[in-house]
Amino acid sequence: MKQPNFIVIYCDDLGYGDLGCYGSDTVKTPHLDGLADGGIRFTNWYSNSPVCSPSRASLLTGKYPARAGVGEILGAQRGSHGLPADEVTLAKALKPAGYRTALYGKWHLGLSEETSPNAHGFDEFFGFKAGCVDFYSHIFYWGQAHGVNPLHDLWENETEVWENGRYMTELITERSVDFIQRSREQEAPFFLFTSYNAPHYPMHAPQEYMDRFAHLPWDRQVMAAMIAAVDDGVGEIVKALKEAGCYEDTVIFFSSDNGPSSESRNWLDGTEDVYYGGSAGIFRGHKASLFEGGIREPAILSWPNGWEGGQVRDEVAAMMDIAPTFLDLAGVDPAQGPLQGVALDGSSLKEMLHMREPSPHKQLFWEYQGQLAVREGDWKLVLNGKLDFDRVVPDQVHLSDLSRDPGERSNLADRYPEIVERLSRDVRDWYEEVQRHGS
Repeated sequence: MKQPNFIVIYCDDLGYGDLGCYGSDTVKTPHLDGLADGGIRFTNWYSNSPVCSPSRASLLTGKYPARAGVGEILGAQRGSHGLPADEVTLAKALKPAGYRTALYGKWHLGLSEETSPNAHGFDEFFGFKAGCVDFYSHIFYWGQAHGVNPLHDLWENETEVWENGRYMTELITERSVDFIQRSREQEAPFFLFTSYNAPHYPMHAPQEYMDRFAHLPWDRQVMAAMIAAVDDGVGEIVKALKEAGCYEDTVIFFSSDNGPSSESRNWLDGTEDVYYGGSAGIFRGHKASLFEGGIREPAILSWPNGWEGGQVRDEVAAMMDIAPTFLDLAGVDPAQGPLQGVALDGSSLKEMLHMREPSPHKQLFWEYQGQLAVREGDWKLVLNGKLDFDRVVPDQVHLSDLSRDPGERSNLADRYPEIVERLSRDVRDWYEEVQRHGS
């Protein structure tokens, strides 16, 4: 069987409720909705972290963040280290199987040369290495409180380049389309990581997109405009695949690194109140929270030659499953090559997707800045939970039955103490293990 191409399209701070196919009544995403109609839309897909760097580390390595050596948001100072050089990314694992690899957009897994995208298996890189940039000047401003001066952050491989005035979302799309067009001249399959920074702050969108949503209040307008620009980019990528004759043979995965941000820095009017531009749908919590709103993500898988379209799947899965799934679909044995001897935490979803097998996960675990969480079946336990970076909740122990209460509004901890005790023990044992046996 022909090896498929792989594309990961990743957003930044996109909420579960921020797409048309996930119930948004304000954001219009016809291209992503079409991708879902022709593929598989997941309702229980999780990020392995409620913030960006750890989520991306899990996506690319197939490991829990702590075991991949990236448990926190990484800094932006030039030369800062990130994803350890000995970690094997999906790009690095696919290369011995003949895959060409490229990443366009946000990296946020290290600014030093040894932790750059090129060092981690990507043949081509165009984008920025830190956590966020101005969408037009490509300058990072947000480290000043931590002693980091503003710095320009746009690179072509290891060479700094300047595209002042060009909208970052459109630059990422252009590079992705060009890579696909060049694939016509190649025999080899490819892995493309299209890593959009939208709709992460700063809240910037071209006027044509703002005009589409002129009826909305500003915070929702600019959010919808930024997402619409991404959606148009997805449309261009799909069009390029079809024109290159490889759409049917390409696996596309779309998702976001974590839930919507409530950070006041999203605002541009000087206020310090919570930002509600993004939507987690019915779920509780935002970015940095281990409640569902911070970690449950929209997720779409498309492969015309591989799966029947129009599916909605409720099985539990996570970002760390993408690497082993793609390797399995490519016919790459993880026990051979660069991954020989490497234990992955994620599992291949091939049997679940092809044979309707249940989720490979009996339990999923999370940790972030003192919070712990575990999901087992419909039970979800959150310890020391927060709603975002700063807002704590009154109950340090919160147990939910997600089948009855997906929004985690009712605390069942007092009614089911034996379940609380068992799940608390499990998540603490897991946390000790990943801390002890991290990268």
